[in-house]
Amino acid sequence: MQKSRSETHKRDKLSRKKRLKRLIIVNFTLLGIIIVVLGAWLAAANSDKLQDWFSFAGGDKKEQAEAAQPNVSAENSGNGAGSAKTPNSAIEDPSNKGEEKMPSVEDNAAATAPERANNEADKISLSFVGDVLVEQYVSAITERKGYDYLYKPSMLYLSEPDLTAGNLEFPITKRGVPVEGTPYVFKGSPDVLPSMRNAGFDVMSLANNHTLDQGVEGMLDTMKYLDKAGIAHMGAGKNDTEAFTPLIKEVRGIKVAYIGISRVLPFNSWKADKNVAGVAETYDTKRAVAAIAKAKKQADVVVVMVHWGKERVDQPEEYQKDFGRQYIDAGADLVIGSHPHVLQGFEMYKGKWIAYSLGNFIFNNYPKEKAAETGVLDALCSKNGDCDLTFHPMITVQAQPTPLKADKAKAMLDRLSALSFGVKLNEDGTIVPK
Repeated sequence: MQKSRSETHKRDKLSRKKRLKRLIIVNFTLLGIIIVVLGAWLAAANSDKLQDWFSFAGGDKKEQAEAAQPNVSAENSGNGAGSAKTPNSAIEDPSNKGEEKMPSVEDNAAATAPERANNEADKISLSFVGDVLVEQYVSAITERKGYDYLYKPSMLYLSEPDLTAGNLEFPITKRGVPVEGTPYVFKGSPDVLPSMRNAGFDVMSLANNHTLDQGVEGMLDTMKYLDKAGIAHMGAGKNDTEAFTPLIKEVRGIKVAYIGISRVLPFNSWKADKNVAGVAETYDTKRAVAAIAKAKKQADVVVVMVHWGKERVDQPEEYQKDFGRQYIDAGADLVIGSHPHVLQGFEMYKGKWIAYSLGNFIFNNYPKEKAAETGVLDALCSKNGDCDLTFHPMITVQAQPTPLKADKAKAMLDRLSALSFGVKLNEDGTIVPK
């Protein structure tokens, strides 16, 4: 049997060689014929016969060119009163008299290209995710697979938009003193940030209930490491002025202001104040509303990223509805919520949008059921602050936010429609009024 396979292999190999030899001979023969024909044609190109043939077939090129020029008289070639330039398309063609000239595909493309370019230039794409916490359960995975592993399934959703933002739910520091009196205290390595930036994150809000888990020292380190990694931030600072100052980004002439605020803080001492480092808070709306109104004078689109609501509850509190509307009345175009660790619904108010909670994006403990539901929210915004929203549903699998498809995606979108107020999510994730 072995001998038979060997002989068959030799015969096949010999047959392939013969076919290759025949192919080479045929190709060289064809090439020779092409060279001969081409040479004859080039020689004829300089002969009177070929010139005569051109004249017979289409007339002399120079004569054709002259004939094609419109006959513009001195009467209508000037720019004075009573004169007008006649466009070439308006020159009457005797052969087509009475027929309207139809624009070609090329004409249409040339006419609409500037319009398409203007439409694209008039809008920018902003994307948002919920809480990001690379700790504990997630750390065990990244030790084996690396930090880049976390973002692989969602990479295009994060990197393609002009600006992508999330809520950084833990301090980044190598030092600090752990806070006491809270059930969960976190601390992350600066090593997590390069992969976050490479994935596409441009902005992180620090207005949440874990920014000072390692004290003021840890918070200031977080800001320093984010700066070093090239990720902008807002919502915390050395005093209230810095904490409430909007982060302003500009893309193609459109300015976007990001404001980070929190309604969830474990201690009053965490609130940033005149001479107190901390977080921009919104237990009442006075300082937040003032910051939003000021930002609206500086930017075209104002985004408020707010930490609020109850954990693991998929319906917003009444104050969330009230506060969200106050933020919009003050000048916000988008209100993006976090903290509940589950998805909540959407609402449109006066043509502006509230996303009550985007849930967990990457979180420290093993996600189950609703806590595993996540996604990326896209906002396509114009210079006047009007935005169109699309939500891309995902589920967390081995710490990776992974896009859903078909029936599973539709089921999540339908559930979010049921949780929303006056709006619904289509099968493609677009969010529209009912």
